[in-house]
Amino acid sequence: FQKVKAAKVAAMCVGVVAMILGILFAKMNVNFLVGWAFNIAASANLPALLMLLFWKRTTKQGITAAIIVGMLSSLGWILASAQAYKDVYGLDPANAIVPFSQPAIVTIPLGFLVLVVVSLMTRPPAGAGSEASTAA
Repeated sequence: FQKVKAAKVAAMCVGVVAMILGILFAKMNVNFLVGWAFNIAASANLPALLMLLFWKRTTKQGITAAIIVGMLSSLGWILASAQAYKDVYGLDPANAIVPFSQPAIVTIPLGFLVLVVVSLMTRPPAGAGSEASTAA
């Protein structure tokens, strides 16, 4: 019951954030926004999916950290880009904090780095490696 309640609260929070961002980004080209959505999704999910499949040392803490860092860093990068300065804030794009607006080239490697560091700092559950090797 607790997990269902947490999922409902999380869905509500994500929905509210999505509506707020939709209002803020109303003046922007939809194709550009779709590119941003894919950047955020790739930054949050790609490191976790690939490392879970191909690196035995991956831990749930590493995956959680990579997802959070990937999502927040890509969203932050987008909000600090020249395109957002111009179309969302109505400010001079020359004052933007980041040089380009498609963040995946920076945030996906950051997600991998965070996943590896956090996974190396945390231990997998006892016996997890031995069960996987005996099942194969």
